[in-house]
Amino acid sequence: MATILLVDDEEHFRHRLGRALVRRGHTILEAEDYGSAMELLERKEPEMAVVDLRMPGPSGLELVRDALALRPKLRIVVLTGYGSIATATEAIRLGAINYLPKPADAEEILAAFDRPLASTGERAEEIATPSLARAEWEHINRVLADCGGNISEAAKRLQLHRRTLQRKLLKFPPLD
Repeated sequence: MATILLVDDEEHFRHRLGRALVRRGHTILEAEDYGSAMELLERKEPEMAVVDLRMPGPSGLELVRDALALRPKLRIVVLTGYGSIATATEAIRLGAINYLPKPADAEEILAAFDRPLASTGERAEEIATPSLARAEWEHINRVLADCGGNISEAAKRLQLHRRTLQRKLLKFPPLD
């Protein structure tokens, strides 16, 4: 089985996906951002990578570009809760073999490695747009991360009452 690099700043998602891939016989390397992913790529040689598009610091698109410059045979699937035609097209242009909207499970991700967009004739326009609930959840978590986990500051930036934000954060990410 393959060694897969998982790069996602959402720790719970990264660990859950990592466990699912280990159960399927893969070796997993985990990174939370661009810097830690590049450090791993300099020391290890994974065959595949799953890269989140939006992370603190340099984006997943920059990681795709730089990772492939360092490891040209690396097969990358870009994963994001912010699906758009422009980012999908850019990810494929930079060398990613596929692009999936979150949430994606282990089976969907492994299937994406087996059927690259370029070989199936799929078009970037066919990428599913996340639901409004999912986009809201992603945005709230991005702002909270940008505030260093400070709920009061995130609530102020989101123009929400702090208790309202806390209630929203208790919910799991929408599955649609």
